[in-house]
Amino acid sequence: MQGTGAEFMEKTKYPHLGPSSQQRGETQPPLQVSLGEGERTSLPAVEALSAKGIGLREAIEVRRSIRKYSESALSTEDLSFLLWATQGVRETLDTRATFRMVPSAGARHPFETVLLVNRVDGLDAGLYQYEALEHRLMQLPAPSDATEQLTAACHGQEMVTTSAVTFVWVADIVRTTWRYGERGYRYIHLDAGHVCQNLYLAAEPVGAGVCAIAAFDDDDVNRLLRLDGSDRFAVYIAAVGKKQEAA
Repeated sequence: MQGTGAEFMEKTKYPHLGPSSQQRGETQPPLQVSLGEGERTSLPAVEALSAKGIGLREAIEVRRSIRKYSESALSTEDLSFLLWATQGVRETLDTRATFRMVPSAGARHPFETVLLVNRVDGLDAGLYQYEALEHRLMQLPAPSDATEQLTAACHGQEMVTTSAVTFVWVADIVRTTWRYGERGYRYIHLDAGHVCQNLYLAAEPVGAGVCAIAAFDDDDVNRLLRLDGSDRFAVYIAAVGKKQEAA
């Protein structure tokens, strides 16, 4: 094999790795970081949610990528459920780790979830960060054409424009490399798959559909979200909207 991908796989093999930051005794990075500063909005408590029951087998069988959505808005209850299912915190082990609804290498959970909100009841359109430890949203600075910019960064994929909300998972890479060194770059992509699959399955009982997006201009997305592209960068994107037949 030749090329960048093959080199990445080779250079992240264990024989090429030195001691990790954890092994060198360096301070652990925080469990959560703020990507901006803005007004915060509490989300409905997960315990109070009444999502329609659906069997796991049925959710797996009917799951598919949905690219066309109705014009209906998501409720804040729907959004709360989707955020809880993808990055919700089940338990916090003081400042050392969180245990969430998805698996993550070493319980490092390196992702911050950014939302492009188009149609969610009770929320203004714009960009938000999900603060998982508090189960709340923080509004981020956003240009008036944020939807158009993110759509363009995703090579014009129209489901970003027509979605009720689009999820962008941002890696805070030091959370994983602190423990695993360069091999941590492999793990964040595995972790992203776990998160997005939960989004697909959790969308079914609330009558929503999901389309994952891996084709995007990294620099343009990072620029829109004010990320440095090195320590923090977008890894995966997914558009979500109410299914047309559920409108």
